[in-house]
Amino acid sequence: MKKKISLLVCILALVLSVAGCGSKDEVEYDAQTLEQSCEQVLSIIQSGGISASDISGMSEWSQGYLMAQFEGQTGVQMEASSLITALEGWDASFEECGEYEGHGDYTFKNSSTGVTVITEAQFSKRDAALEFTFDENLKLDAFTVGAHYNTGEILQKAGLNTLLGMGTVFVVLIFMSFIISLLKYIPALFDRSSKKDSKATAPVPAAPTPAEPVLSEPEVDDTELIAVIAAAIAAAEGTSTDGFVVRSIKRRKSNKWNA
Repeated sequence: MKKKISLLVCILALVLSVAGCGSKDEVEYDAQTLEQSCEQVLSIIQSGGISASDISGMSEWSQGYLMAQFEGQTGVQMEASSLITALEGWDASFEECGEYEGHGDYTFKNSSTGVTVITEAQFSKRDAALEFTFDENLKLDAFTVGAHYNTGEILQKAGLNTLLGMGTVFVVLIFMSFIISLLKYIPALFDRSSKKDSKATAPVPAAPTPAEPVLSEPEVDDTELIAVIAAAIAAAEGTSTDGFVVRSIKRRKSNKWNA
C-alpha cells in the first residue's frame, strides 16, 4: 500500500513539474514607458489629424512610411490596419459617449500573451473604458473604447434585442405558414395540366355507321287466305262455300295434315 501511495505522489510531482516547465512567464514591461506610449497613441487618435479613410486610401508603401513615423513618435509598433480600426472606433464613440473630456490613471494586466492597459475616461454623455492591448513583443494590437451603460439602458437594449429576435422568428413562421397553405393548390394545378394533356392526345371518335334496316315479312291479306282455305275445304267435302263461316285462323306447328 505504501508503495502505491509513493508512486502516486511521484506521478503527481512529475505532472506538476512538466506543467510548470510548459507554462510561459508573464511578459515583462516598464509601466512608466508603456504609460507614456499610451498617452502618445491617445493624443494622435483623439487629435483628428489623420482619419481612417486617409490611411485606407494610401498605398502600401505610404502606409509603411506612416507607421514608421508613428513608431518614432510614440515608441510603439502598430500595423496600419490596427490603426484604421482604432480611428473608426474612436469616431463611433462620439455618438454613444459624446465629446472626450479626459481620463484617469492607468491600470496594467499582464499575462504570458501580452499586456492590457486600461484607463477610465470621461465623456460628455457617459464614461467609458479606454483599453490598449499589447502582444508579447509590446506591439499594439488594438485600441478600443468601451462605453459604460447603466442598468436601465442595459435592460432596454436587452429588451430591444429580444423583441427583434422574437419578431424575426414570428415573421419567418408566418411566412412559412403562408407557403404551407399554398401547397394544397399544387395538386389541382397538376390535375388541370394532366387533363389538358389528355384532351390534346385523345383520339377523335369515328362516325357511327347507320344500322341496316330489318326487313319485315310481307303482310298477307286475311280475306284472300280465308277464301282459299274455304274453297279447299269445300272441294274436299264436295259442297259449296256458301254454308261456311270462318271464325278464326290459327297456324299449326307442323305443316303436315292429320288423317
